[in-house]
Amino acid sequence: MTTSDTIRSLMSRWTVVVPLLAVVALVLSWGRSLPGFAVALVALCLASAVLAAVHHAEVVAYRVGEPFGSLVLAVAVTVIEVALIVTLMVDGGAKSATLARDTVFAAVMITCNGILGLCLLVGALRSRVAVFNPEGTGAALATVATLATLTLVLPTFTTSRPGRQFSSAQLGFAAVASLILYGLFVAVQTVRHRDYFLPVTQDGEVRREEESYAPLPSRRAAGVSLVLLVVALIAVVGDAKAVSPTIESGVESAGLPQSVVGVVIALLVLLPETLAAVRAARRERVQTSLNLALGSAIASIGLTIPAIALATVWLSGPLVLGLDATHMVLLALTVVVGALTVAPGRATLLQGGVHLGIFTAFVFLAISP
Repeated sequence: MTTSDTIRSLMSRWTVVVPLLAVVALVLSWGRSLPGFAVALVALCLASAVLAAVHHAEVVAYRVGEPFGSLVLAVAVTVIEVALIVTLMVDGGAKSATLARDTVFAAVMITCNGILGLCLLVGALRSRVAVFNPEGTGAALATVATLATLTLVLPTFTTSRPGRQFSSAQLGFAAVASLILYGLFVAVQTVRHRDYFLPVTQDGEVRREEESYAPLPSRRAAGVSLVLLVVALIAVVGDAKAVSPTIESGVESAGLPQSVVGVVIALLVLLPETLAAVRAARRERVQTSLNLALGSAIASIGLTIPAIALATVWLSGPLVLGLDATHMVLLALTVVVGALTVAPGRATLLQGGVHLGIFTAFVFLAISP
């Protein structure tokens, strides 16, 4: 066995063992008040499970090919996000009324500015100009803008309920509309206009799967990775919940707004997609990176809002979805700048820097509103 084979074998074992250890940490910490050293150990397991999830998601994505591969991690992570939000809302009482809004909006800002900007930056540094397909990316951005407006902006202006809340009928409409738009996007991305979401060369031509030099993983290997991906993501959400009381108490003791908790949750949940997207950009597959970023934003709204709407049947307390003025300005700026970035199908360091600038402004204003 060569040195490279030995390293690959060790890495494979590492990505199998880590999710199992993270699940053990979840079982041992569930429902308990943890001392500082235990919180640190659970946080270490959480970070390791994130890295393992990225590895297994890439194996599955490589096996099924684009753009189906990008959907695997997007949907899986969104399911975990929903579970985490609902769990914290059950335990949080009235103070968690804005948790779903804060987390979903943070996910939109992270994906459409943080991940997208970082990937454009990496792609431009790699090839001077990051090249992608404007038809597919533009369609994804339009879907994000529509979903965000329907679910996060309109509640601020409706009059059926006091505050930034939907009435029951309005919430039901927003949930159904979100599911339909998400399903329509998936159908377009995977069936009807699949070529719009495939990676392209510097000349704008579609990269075909047969251009890849690495052998495809076997069905058995992909199946094992899919199972371990689910295990790793379950461990991520469970371990994140275990450390969330420490995060919440830290936010409160630091005098920060409660919305920071939603930002931290979104950052934790989206870390696997961030790493996977950056790796794709480094391999000159910027379109795959954008599929992950914008697809995650679409899934975050299109699946989270219906799930939260369903959960309100047994959850007590108000559900505040409407954004305030500052967040609406940031959302509008993101959509306008995103449209200008996507339209040419080519981006430089400047576009990546602009999106990262908007993301930095979002984080700063979340800490200091």
